[in-house]
Amino acid sequence: MDFINIAHAASDTQEPSALGFLLPIFILVLMYFILIRPQSKKLKEHKQMVEDLKVGDEVSTIGGLLGVVLKIGESYIQLKISSDVVIKLQKSSVSKILPKNSLESIK
Repeated sequence: MDFINIAHAASDTQEPSALGFLLPIFILVLMYFILIRPQSKKLKEHKQMVEDLKVGDEVSTIGGLLGVVLKIGESYIQLKISSDVVIKLQKSSVSKILPKNSLESIK
């Protein structure tokens, strides 16, 4: 008799709790708002900034170079970093557009 009662008790299943069901959904929503959404917003802002580049803009690159945009191509820009030095960079390496005449104030 004891074996039958033990087997019958083991076969009883509990109702799934709402907390056990909602916890993974809550974690996914939290990850979206903490990780995914801010990153995609930042990428969208960077893409818009790169599209808005104009000749004559003073920019800072990801590597820390400062210069003036001389020429804009499909995916590359020419950047004047000194009086005789012009380099070619990918557009995506531009980190920010600086205010006008900010390079003069740095020198």
